[in-house]
Amino acid sequence: QVQLVESGGGLVQAGGSLRLSCLGSGLIFSSYAIGWFRQAPGKEREFVAAISGKGGRTYYVDSVKGRFTISRDNAKSTVYLQMISLKPEDTAVYYCAADFTGSSVEVTTTQSEYRYWGQGTQVTVSS
Repeated sequence: QVQLVESGGGLVQAGGSLRLSCLGSGLIFSSYAIGWFRQAPGKEREFVAAISGKGGRTYYVDSVKGRFTISRDNAKSTVYLQMISLKPEDTAVYYCAADFTGSSVEVTTTQSEYRYWGQGTQVTVSS
């Protein structure tokens, strides 16, 4: 079956960096756009970034532009989220999710379009 497994979360001081990984299995990885979402305590889950199946298109929420970079290595069935200049407000559980797009380069911010989800990884940024 399809599995997405996130890793790389942890505790970091404000201004620090982390790199999250999302490893996929059981799917033709390059046929799926991958999105990162996050959910802070007491808040709704929100879109963070997404990348098209072959990596040609990316999209970010405004609050992370210039600080987060999404990339993928389809040979390793892995998507990365490099996060720098982290802020306390970035504290959340981060989830990756997969949206079947075939050969399309489209990416979506709509959570309901993503069929498969990982279990999440905690990112905590201390002030």
